[in-house]
Amino acid sequence: MKTLGDRIRELREEKDLSLREFAKRLDDVSPAHLSDIENNHRFPSASLLKMMAHALGVEADDLRKYDLRPPMGDLRRIAQKDPALGMALRKIAEKKISAEDILELAKRKPDREDKK
Repeated sequence: MKTLGDRIRELREEKDLSLREFAKRLDDVSPAHLSDIENNHRFPSASLLKMMAHALGVEADDLRKYDLRPPMGDLRRIAQKDPALGMALRKIAEKKISAEDILELAKRKPDREDKK
């Protein structure tokens, strides 16, 4: 699956821009910072993502689709409300269950909302 960094690099290369040239278009962003983003070591702020999207000729929402980071704040709130779910998430992480397996399981199980 393509990551946000992969997509940004792909679009930058399609425009035949070096990291240095891309950084100049973004004002006050170092090529090293952009490299970290493209290598998925860092993630851009919302404002930087918007500037990057503009410079690459796409909408910021088109780039956000590739941000695969887990919604940690949401997961923490859910785990606080339902400790058993929190334990289940921890077990998934410990056993390194693949995303494909989790998605397949989610297809087979009814939503919790359906049970109410």
